Amino acid sequence: MSPRTIYLGRLIGLYCVLIALSMISHKQATLDTMTGLVHNAPVLFFASVMAMVAGLAIVLAHNVWSGGALPVVVTLVGWILLVKGLIFLLLSPETTATYFEAFRYGQLFYVYTSITLVIGIYLTFSSFRSSA
Repeated sequence: MSPRTIYLGRLIGLYCVLIALSMISHKQATLDTMTGLVHNAPVLFFASVMAMVAGLAIVLAHNVWSGGALPVVVTLVGWILLVKGLIFLLLSPETTATYFEAFRYGQLFYVYTSITLVIGIYLTFSSFRSSA
């Protein structure tokens, strides 16, 4: 296993676990923040740029599609970040708010947060178990 894969797996995994646990423990604050984010164009622009840059960094440093599930999941997370950031940059703030409401983030909060938590647990467990 590549040291880069292990490092990115640990970084992304721990980030996902910590952010998901924080979001779950502060549900209403998270919902208020996310709602405020999609209705504030400058902040949404900044968050989109950061997501795109993070995704692009992962894709450029780690575009690995073989070698097991861990490297592929790390690469997929990079591509998802890149595409998500790019889509939010290309959509108007009004369209983004419409999509946010269509995805029923408030009603499906625990589903979305659980996906982040599961990915984080998998990446953390797999990357700390792997050796270079």
